[in-house]
Amino acid sequence: MDQPADQPENQPREQDADQTADDQLLHELRVRGTAPDPGEAKVENEGGEAKVENESGEAEVENEGGEAGDGLVEAASKLVELGFAIRRRSVLMLTTAGRAEADVRFCLTGTPEAAAIQAAYDRFLPLNRALIQICNDWQVRAGGVPNDHQDPVYDWAVIDRLVAHDGKTGPVLRSLGCRVSRFAQYRDRLRGARRHVEVDEHDWLLSPRVDSYHTVWMQLHEDLLLGLGLLRAQENADD
Repeated sequence: MDQPADQPENQPREQDADQTADDQLLHELRVRGTAPDPGEAKVENEGGEAKVENESGEAEVENEGGEAGDGLVEAASKLVELGFAIRRRSVLMLTTAGRAEADVRFCLTGTPEAAAIQAAYDRFLPLNRALIQICNDWQVRAGGVPNDHQDPVYDWAVIDRLVAHDGKTGPVLRSLGCRVSRFAQYRDRLRGARRHVEVDEHDWLLSPRVDSYHTVWMQLHEDLLLGLGLLRAQENADD
């Protein structure tokens, strides 16, 4: 069962909530690698609301009055002008310079938030190992036999483990999201993906074509490392 929100004193810091549009877009590019280009992918729906296609190819409402969407368009242009991103058709891609900028801008070592990220990361690591095993067992059964998903008892046993895993993850992300606002998104995204899996939409466990549990988890992992100023290679060397 999902727990109630933390008390008001644990709400995100004001400066986190006031991130600029280019901060938000650069951060998205850093943890995802690419993002829809707001200037190219924007379309008009029947009601006149601006939409931007998401990674699943679905149109998402970006704003009602045009102001927020215009801010993203300006942010995209600014990142391109600064050499932090390049345009490829309707997609923005992070450049080497953009990655270096993001690594500095979003690293929180030496700040009041650093302890919260370190604590979350320490709790994340065993959860990460557990999820790797869940994903492996979803794809491969004992003896290295590929899972053909014809055995519902086996599949549901794996899904039950995913649900239990998600329940353990929730408190970690609620606590961190209340202290560093950029992490608040991950709880709802993981929970949403889990709910899709529970109603037999199994692509939402591993598929890169949707905002699957595994896809969101990888972005969370990257964001934790970003906040701590660590690289994957450093993390693996410390294991």
